Amino acid sequence: MKRQVVIGMLGTQLDAASGPGRWEKWRPTVSLGMHEDFLLDRLELIVDERRFGKLAHLVAQDLAQVSPETQVRRHDTFLADPWDFESVYGVLHDFVRAYDFQPEDEDYYVHITTGTHVSQICWFLLTESRLFPGRLLQTAPPRKQAGEAPGTYAVIDLDLSRYDRIAQRFAQERLHDRDLLKSGIATRNPAFNRMIEQIETVATRSKSPMLLMGPTGAGKSQLARRVFELKKQKHQLPGRFVEVNCATLRGDGAMSTLFGHIKGAYTGASTDRAGLLRSAHQGLLFLDEIGELGQDEQAMLLRALEEKRFLPVGGDKEVESDFQLIAGTNRDLQVAVHEGRFRDDLLARLNLWTYRLPGLAERAEDIEPNLDFELERHSRENRQRVTFNREARERYLTFARSGEATWGGNFRDLGASVMRLATLAEGGRIRLDLVDEEIERLRRQWHGAGAQRSLLDEVLGEGAAQLDRFDRVQLEDVLRVCRQAKNLSQAGRELFAVSRSLKASSNDADRLRKYLARFGLDWEQLRAGV
Repeated sequence: MKRQVVIGMLGTQLDAASGPGRWEKWRPTVSLGMHEDFLLDRLELIVDERRFGKLAHLVAQDLAQVSPETQVRRHDTFLADPWDFESVYGVLHDFVRAYDFQPEDEDYYVHITTGTHVSQICWFLLTESRLFPGRLLQTAPPRKQAGEAPGTYAVIDLDLSRYDRIAQRFAQERLHDRDLLKSGIATRNPAFNRMIEQIETVATRSKSPMLLMGPTGAGKSQLARRVFELKKQKHQLPGRFVEVNCATLRGDGAMSTLFGHIKGAYTGASTDRAGLLRSAHQGLLFLDEIGELGQDEQAMLLRALEEKRFLPVGGDKEVESDFQLIAGTNRDLQVAVHEGRFRDDLLARLNLWTYRLPGLAERAEDIEPNLDFELERHSRENRQRVTFNREARERYLTFARSGEATWGGNFRDLGASVMRLATLAEGGRIRLDLVDEEIERLRRQWHGAGAQRSLLDEVLGEGAAQLDRFDRVQLEDVLRVCRQAKNLSQAGRELFAVSRSLKASSNDADRLRKYLARFGLDWEQLRAGV
């Protein structure tokens, strides 16, 4: 059998005792030799001999009485500050590196009951990384203190199932965090899921500003609030969530709204005002449509981000606010910088963590889970269960995923659509006629009540809804050129001009004819519609 070797630190509090009464007290290091089913061959005792040599000698003597076969080797180790993580880890790391491990002949354990919490964490890290080739040993006192009672012990193998269960719990917690960021919606878009995964990591590890880009209604405000809730759960932000749409800030009131003012700063300022930045102290400030801020407000915001200090309007004394910033925009801020409407130094400060939220039309696979989410939310808020019948659900999803559905307002459009359907549903059932009516309403909303049908709809009719968005965009441009051209050859020359110049196209008209045939179209049919 292999020898059993334990490495442990002297418990300067738990192991301390003197006189005959010490045997009535449970001492973790002495208890190592008192278990009949754990035979301790050698104890490597780490101790500061200058300060605790006398106690270490007594503990070694008492251990020899309860386990004469146990060899005790004391290692004089100085810890300048046993609560300083870096120094403790360095000392224990050096000890492990220098130790002559012989795993073929000996089994090793590290006793984590003694020592400070810092040393216990360091031992865990050294063992988990396999720098220490052994297992964790945890001891506990008996229910009733008695000298002859050894208490209990537990061996934790970080390579085996117990650690796997711990690791699974960490993994489940991370999945819960990501689910929170997605509002509980089981999204199916791989790119969006990867983005959420990184946002979860950044949100829990970084206090730097975050920039969320994307069209109106893509969910920037909702995601910012979810980031705050996640950080709040992890006790990283004790303050509030403060939100403002910068497009609503105009004139002199913009400065006051953001940075506050003192009494008498201007006409009507009858009292002091804290401002949003101070209200967000130790919390999260979400500035939506940040590209709409004026140049003066941008300069003040940059200073507040960098120095956590700023001047209220009319004040001569700086105030402090330590907040985390998330900014949202549907503009290209780099273009705004080139046009002189946005400060490049502020963009550089915001641009560390930038994420573009795709619109709903770019996440066709996520329309169905978001439809279910909105329907469930409406049912919960109104305490009435509402569902689609099968035909109605299929008709709605076919339209919603088609290229015809532009979803100009993104998730706001979807939420409003579901609310209308659920409100008008008779007996809690959304039927086909109601879906057809809603589809026409959405068409009018996106294309205008008096707008003509698109050229593609005119030519293909209902067949246009069966095309992928890629084919719709390409085919509609081809049809437009064909309608404007005098003949098939002229249309082909315009559509294939680059390949003609490279002499890669030999017959433009024939190439165009074959392309149109893919969609069941011919030149004469197109010209007949002129």
